Amino acid sequence: MWTEKGNKLKATFQFENFTEAFAFMTEVAFQSEKQNHHPNWSNIYNTVSFELNTHDAANTVTEKDHKLAEAIDLIYAKYTA
Repeated sequence: MWTEKGNKLKATFQFENFTEAFAFMTEVAFQSEKQNHHPNWSNIYNTVSFELNTHDAANTVTEKDHKLAEAIDLIYAKYTA
């Protein structure tokens, strides 16, 4: 799901509707705060897109990004089960 390109780890997730997408984003927000690593993301109706990189590491992809991506995948799995 995730691709690494141009010093960014990218993924897009789709949901049944806006409410599901927003609930997902809320869960990701709590996890991001817990990890103290916050994504660049966007939401259009039922679609949430991410671009992750680490600002403290000259905007490159680091282990922090991969760790957050794994957490995002686990959260998303709850919506596709």
